Amino acid sequence: MKLSYSKTFAIGLGFFTVNLVWAIYNVAVPLYLDNLGLSGTSVGIVMTIDNIFALLFLPIFGALSDRTQTRYGKRMPYLLVGIPLSAIAFFVIPFSIKSLAFLMTSVIALNFFMSVYRAPTVALMPDVTPRPLRSKANGIINFMGGLGSVVAFFLSGILFNIAEFVPYASVSVIMIITIILMFNIVKEPETISNEKEENSDYEASASDSSERGKLLSLIFLLLAIFFWYTGFNAVETFFSTYGQKILGIDKSDSSFLLAIFSALFLISCIPAGLIAGKLGRKKTIMAGIIILLSAFVSMIFIKTISVIYVIMGLGGIGWALININSYPMVVEMTSNRGIGKYTGYYYFFSMMSAIVSPILYGFLKDILGDGFMFIYSSIATIAALFFMMLVKHGEARQQPVKAFESLEYMET
Repeated sequence: MKLSYSKTFAIGLGFFTVNLVWAIYNVAVPLYLDNLGLSGTSVGIVMTIDNIFALLFLPIFGALSDRTQTRYGKRMPYLLVGIPLSAIAFFVIPFSIKSLAFLMTSVIALNFFMSVYRAPTVALMPDVTPRPLRSKANGIINFMGGLGSVVAFFLSGILFNIAEFVPYASVSVIMIITIILMFNIVKEPETISNEKEENSDYEASASDSSERGKLLSLIFLLLAIFFWYTGFNAVETFFSTYGQKILGIDKSDSSFLLAIFSALFLISCIPAGLIAGKLGRKKTIMAGIIILLSAFVSMIFIKTISVIYVIMGLGGIGWALININSYPMVVEMTSNRGIGKYTGYYYFFSMMSAIVSPILYGFLKDILGDGFMFIYSSIATIAALFFMMLVKHGEARQQPVKAFESLEYMET
């Protein structure tokens, strides 16, 4: 049983391009909307379209891809349609910034086409990866996604100085190259007898008493996902305000502190998957929650910037331990035929928190002040820890190794 690095990195290219798109989109589109005279509230509503579309469409297209059967596979048709159309819609954006109607059409088209292929792309990883190796593969894929954000932030400043359309054109070309590479490298497993046997074994076990435990574990895990994203989204959205009002720093210093968090997350992605392979996914996630909670609680009391750098770095490590292993736990609770649907569940709960948490915390902030942010995030993380403690399923099921395959691992 080995991880196919070529397939894993090819799937990671899909995540790389997604983060390239959103990094440039989130920097530039609010400015375009502001220049067209939209209020801050209106800009905020437009900028939540991606989360709303994800909430609505990712579960739908994830489930549809489970039931799709073509000569190109289950997931690949959605990528073949969604990625090129997303590239076209993204390329059009800089040419539409003089007209609100044209810009909104481009923005809505981009968000919809991205929704078409995001869940099927995510579901490709467990499709082609043996169950015990999914945390390791997810670490590599998330590393690629994080790298996409870093590349976008560094290159967009240079490319925007050349011409407004250049970053969009560059990313659109990368997206087309990506789908060509993915189509040629990632070959989906066919629906063959061994998959049917696995599914029949899974369905047989579904009739016994353990099925209720699996369902409860899934619910508890999804609630834990909702709450740890609730805590994280408040910090991600309002940290610059907190920095200015509470820490007395400007937005550039706040951005750098967040960059430390992101950098340590990126560095920790691959090790987080390897750690889960040794300790188990639940223990690794629990350790990550405790580290993240310790960082949030520390921030309630500590206002020394030099110490905060260390705290933010620890928070990034904790966030990697949590994030890399949670999605593999979700899809572990279904058969191969339900991966797309369970991927939709994962995104529904994470995206729901991305919509609810900034609004809820914003309301509480108006009442309790900016200093309440890390108290809010700590409470949400404690709730995530509670629900994660109740999860009893989701560890990798060991797959038997055939006799001749085992010879590969024998020492000489």
